Amino acid sequence: MSRLIIINGPNLNLLGEREQTQYGSKDYKFLEKICLNRAKDLNINIEIKQSNIEGDIVNIIQDARKTHDGIIINAAGYSHTSVAIRDALSIFKKPIIELHISNIYKREEFRHKSLISSVVTGIICGLGINGYILAINSMHEILNNEN
Repeated sequence: MSRLIIINGPNLNLLGEREQTQYGSKDYKFLEKICLNRAKDLNINIEIKQSNIEGDIVNIIQDARKTHDGIIINAAGYSHTSVAIRDALSIFKKPIIELHISNIYKREEFRHKSLISSVVTGIICGLGINGYILAINSMHEILNNEN
C-alpha cells in the first residue's frame, strides 16, 4: 500500500472563509474528507497536514523521507518565497506534486513564480479543490508506473 502525505501551507485552514472567488466555498474539513475518501478508493494510506509555519512544513517534508512514497504539496504563499521548503523538497527524492487551488498565473505578478516548481514531478493549478483528487489519482499512477 502506497503512503502519501498531503502538505498544506499557510491560510489553507481557512478555506471556505477567505476569498471564495479564488478558493471556493468548501471548508478545510470537506477538503480532508474528499482526499481521504479518494485515497481509500485507491487503497492508498494518506496523511494530511497543514501548517502556517514555514519551519514546521520543512520538518514535515524531512520526516516524510523515511515514511512516505510521495508528497502532494500546496505550499500556498510559501511557494513563492521559501527557499527552505524548496531545499527540503529537493532532498525528498521521490515523486512530488505541487498543487494550487487557484490559477497562480491569473493572479498578482508575484504569484507567477514558484520556487518549488523546479524540484517537483508535476504541477496542478487552477482547478479548485478538485485538483487534490487529480493529484491523488496522478500520484497513484506514478507510483504504480502507469504514468
